[in-house]
Amino acid sequence: MSVPVRPGPSSWRRAATLVLAAGWTRPVPDAPSRPHPPAEGFRVLLLQRSASQGFLPGAHVFPGGVLEAADRSTDWLRLFAPHHRPPRFGLGPAPPQRAAFPVLPNIQPGAVDVDAAALPDDIAFRICAIREAFEEAGVLLLRPRSPRPADQAPGCALAPPPALADWRARVRRDPRYFLSLCSQLDCTPDIWALRDWSGWITPFSRPGGRRFETTFFLCCLSEPPPVFPDLVEVVGCQWSSPSEAIESLISKEILLAPPQFYEIRRLGNFASLSDLHKFSLDRESEGTERWMPIVLLTADGKIHLLPGDEMYLEDSNFLENCMSTEKRNEEIMNEGKKFHRIVLYNSHSYGDYTGYSIHVTVLPKYKHVYPKSFVVGKSCL
Repeated sequence: MSVPVRPGPSSWRRAATLVLAAGWTRPVPDAPSRPHPPAEGFRVLLLQRSASQGFLPGAHVFPGGVLEAADRSTDWLRLFAPHHRPPRFGLGPAPPQRAAFPVLPNIQPGAVDVDAAALPDDIAFRICAIREAFEEAGVLLLRPRSPRPADQAPGCALAPPPALADWRARVRRDPRYFLSLCSQLDCTPDIWALRDWSGWITPFSRPGGRRFETTFFLCCLSEPPPVFPDLVEVVGCQWSSPSEAIESLISKEILLAPPQFYEIRRLGNFASLSDLHKFSLDRESEGTERWMPIVLLTADGKIHLLPGDEMYLEDSNFLENCMSTEKRNEEIMNEGKKFHRIVLYNSHSYGDYTGYSIHVTVLPKYKHVYPKSFVVGKSCL
């Protein structure tokens, strides 16, 4: 096993992603590839990125994007007042801060320096995720400016605003316009509908590659809202159950990056929206884990090693390096027992994989759940 030296440090940008899960009572049309309705009673929103995008071109992703200074602006305080005030704005007790590897240098919080009085991360990242869902998908996760209801039922999205295209163009040009839109509608971002879910750091793959530290939130909605792709960053959309998304991956109808593949498989643990929603409520005081995969390049693909795996090393050297070996994936798998990894076969170019698999033999932490081991497509295992 060798660790090639790669020159040049990376800069990470902070980002937020929103996993939108919606209840689904509509009948599922029969099709040759899907002869039976899925077991899950919910579907997840996947957006197809434009092939012209520099990061994950053509992939299906959850809504999300980079944290901007406008998401942290103290101007939001006036909109949340008088019913919701700092520091938690009614979110409940802050979850514990989990020690996480690695400590990232050169974090870029946005285009503008952050004011010392800016909103705390728990609030700002939620606003970011909600803003991006509007920009990319036209989904408005807002709540009228009033005391928050005592119940914690799944939320619902507002109808798109008049002149949707105009508002989206303004917000894309200057994120501060999202506050203006909320003020005009007399609403606040529904930060209370978002549950901490996970955190992912883009692993090293090549010098100069884009790197993100991304907070993933889960939002359960009682029914799916209409979706309007912006046709700039996003060119298509679909609501898929976890099992349907995996079927689409197998048939090469969609492309999923490893974090999305992992999270969709994780969602496959839940048989209904109510189960998923209750689970997210029951564990919300636990906080989340933040993972940076370490990439092991093999003779016939690559392996994304995750914390807890027997080959995972908490070594800051891997901030700018991959592991490499002349062994094949099958050999590596036969030599180990303690797994927490995503295995990809024959990655000759981006997305050109003949097989995906997840192998998990470690126990989850902090009352969360991990995916069950699963193999997709051609594999020797």
